Amino acid sequence: MEGTNPVNKKLAAALSGGAVLVMALSACSSDDGNEKLDAWAKQVCDAVPAQNTKITAAYAAITKAAKDTTSTPENLQKTDSQAFQDLADGYKARATVLTEAGAPPDIEDGAKKQQDAVKKLTALSASYADLKKQIDALSTKDQGKFASGLDDISTEMEKVEQQRKTAFDSLKQLEKGDAKQALTKQTGCQKASASAPATDS
Repeated sequence: MEGTNPVNKKLAAALSGGAVLVMALSACSSDDGNEKLDAWAKQVCDAVPAQNTKITAAYAAITKAAKDTTSTPENLQKTDSQAFQDLADGYKARATVLTEAGAPPDIEDGAKKQQDAVKKLTALSASYADLKKQIDALSTKDQGKFASGLDDISTEMEKVEQQRKTAFDSLKQLEKGDAKQALTKQTGCQKASASAPATDS
């Protein structure tokens, strides 16, 4: 599918800044702990591995499809549509977990930081849902029009990637100090941190 190959590469490039938005964690710490904060951290971290698996697989699928020069418009549309849906679901699930967990106890501006992270993750989820609608609306019968539509979507993806980075920054703000110490002790966040690419910063 040579007509869409340059666009495919552009789609892949839009994802090259690091795929997975995970908890921004360092190695385990050895603080005395705060029971309420530890309980909050456990609630947040328990769901992280499953969310990250879904998000990582979706980005990998988009990147693989974008680099496949033999892929048909139908296959590319199907792959990207499912991946965008999975990304929307994954980030929505992350926002839901943070909403249900509430503000981290005994953390300065904890509620504000939690609400900001939820807001940005929810917006990111909505953006991926919108990309799914856009890819679904493309006609695969005309390769030229399909390539043009993909080009528009890749441009939108670049904007969404900036949203992703903003959401990641809001998570890092939530995970500072004592909250970070509590999160690093949780198995779920340790697994997510260990499996995350180092490109996300």
